Amino acid sequence: MENLERMKRWRLILGAESDERFRGMNGAEGMELSMEQELMDQALASIYNNSEAGGFGGSGKEGGRGPSNPQITKWLGDVRSLFDKELVKIVQADAMERCGLKQLLFEPELLESVEPDINLASTILMLKDQIPKRSKESVRAFIKKIVEEINKLLEADIRRAVTAAVNRRNHSPIPSASALDYKMTIRRNLKNYNQELKTIVPEHFYFFDRTTVAASRQWHVILDIDQSGSMGESVIYSSIMSCILASMSSIQTHVVAFDTNVVDLTEKSDDPVDLLFGFQLGGGTDIDRSVAYCERFVENPSKTLFFLITDLYEGGNRASLIRRLGELKEAGVTVVCLLAIADGGKPYYDTQMAARVSSLKIPCFACNPQMLPVLLERAFKGQDLESLKKEFEKIR
Repeated sequence: MENLERMKRWRLILGAESDERFRGMNGAEGMELSMEQELMDQALASIYNNSEAGGFGGSGKEGGRGPSNPQITKWLGDVRSLFDKELVKIVQADAMERCGLKQLLFEPELLESVEPDINLASTILMLKDQIPKRSKESVRAFIKKIVEEINKLLEADIRRAVTAAVNRRNHSPIPSASALDYKMTIRRNLKNYNQELKTIVPEHFYFFDRTTVAASRQWHVILDIDQSGSMGESVIYSSIMSCILASMSSIQTHVVAFDTNVVDLTEKSDDPVDLLFGFQLGGGTDIDRSVAYCERFVENPSKTLFFLITDLYEGGNRASLIRRLGELKEAGVTVVCLLAIADGGKPYYDTQMAARVSSLKIPCFACNPQMLPVLLERAFKGQDLESLKKEFEKIR
């Protein structure tokens, strides 16, 4: 048995080309690799296979001249999950050399000239602990470019969606320019339209009651974000959404990240770049543990939105996870599962677990990030999210 395991290790070192030769040796019965060893073999082949068919980086120093390959991000996560920490450092260093990543990370002037790319950004975040001091500012500037681009796409719509959904009907007799209710003031004074001046001359102004801001703050959004290796693109979108929500006085936001451990990142949600650098992409997944941690923040279930952002590949207790999510739902919490996206918006998730979560009447959305504002607005308004899911599926 010990000899067979030693042969398997040599097989992993030498690659798939040696497979046939090993099978012809004495004592090679039962030579088939286990499922975990197969994953190891694929991960190692991606970087050390010099043939044209294998590897995502090609051979030698020619890699890295073209656009980044989104497979690299998932590969880095697999490597962290399969090998011990010291071996991971060696393999990642080889990957950076062979795929041209080292050239980008270690030469600040080159990174500054690269067009913002979300796949490369998620890869950089995964390797951030290996970035030398002289390159850190360039890396942050690169990440900031991407954050700003996504922010332009999402911020206005998210703010509009939340503002449209939060109850601001109560009014105050106390005048305040910043609290002026323009819509009601115009609607109630349409009868006072002056033909000569071609404008409305208001007879009475209406102001929002600032005390309703405190009341509306009872809305609580909890974002529980998976930071395992396959989540790079989703983490970037999620962190930006978190910071936009955290900047709004009308709601309270809590941001949690998890792999096999749980980290509270709420204090970093003032700045999306700081928040992104707070994530540790890679490693295993214990979703149940993170949901258990987030349960403590639920004070008013009917005013709580809980977003679980994950690929649902649970490495922890699946039965316990389903039970916890069901209990949150039954308590009155609006629970939504946002599934992982990769390669520019393609969904990536455990379909079996998604079906089990959906059976609890918890919608699982594999949607384009641009659809998030619509989802937020309907969730705040307490509208049917299952019908929205069907709408998203038609669009996709």
